[in-house]
Amino acid sequence: MNRIPITREGYDRLWAEVQRLQQEERPRVIEAIAEARRHGDITENAEFEAAKERQALLEGKINDLYKKLSECEVVEPPKAPPERVVFGSTVALENQDTGEEVRYRLVGPFESDLASGTISVTSPIGRAIIGKEVGDEVQVRAPGGVKRFEIIDISYAV
Repeated sequence: MNRIPITREGYDRLWAEVQRLQQEERPRVIEAIAEARRHGDITENAEFEAAKERQALLEGKINDLYKKLSECEVVEPPKAPPERVVFGSTVALENQDTGEEVRYRLVGPFESDLASGTISVTSPIGRAIIGKEVGDEVQVRAPGGVKRFEIIDISYAV
């Protein structure tokens, strides 16, 4: 089985979510089920059915998070600032067609979030830039066609 890379922060976030679901959400759902049972006959109790459905969804989410955590391998940051793009690097790219600059942090697939500026190492851009240096040009196939970028900065900042 291939291990899936993840940053320490990403792993800690997933673990914190498991803990929150188990310690906060699970007791709420259990209480909702108990409250619905106190209302009498559960065979035709919509409140009971809804609470049981919430419980099933919650347990599924907890199990999914545990599965993800078991597949992960925490990749520690490099000891020195990287000269090449590595997992965990923050990379500034300049779109060669528009001149627009974008900045992404390269993380694992379970923690990537484009809105917060993180992309997966397995994404098309991630695969294109890994191992490259400042000044290198890369091409990325995107739904709108091929995009060309130049790597203008590499840093390692959390």
